[in-house]
Amino acid sequence: MEIGQKVKVYRLRDRVSPPIVKKLGQVGIIQGYKVTDGAGIGVVVMFDDNTSTWFFEDEIKPV
Repeated sequence: MEIGQKVKVYRLRDRVSPPIVKKLGQVGIIQGYKVTDGAGIGVVVMFDDNTSTWFFEDEIKPV
């Protein structure tokens, strides 16, 4: 996965807040990376509504 690539959120690994659940199925653009709790690297995704959040790589797919 590369910065600037379009991705789709297709699953959520953990329980998350309702605003994040609404991102399921949406397409966004990778803005950067986030170091997680030592289990890997997260991907920061920006959506059309100018919100961004991070996901694990296995929660998103390239579009």
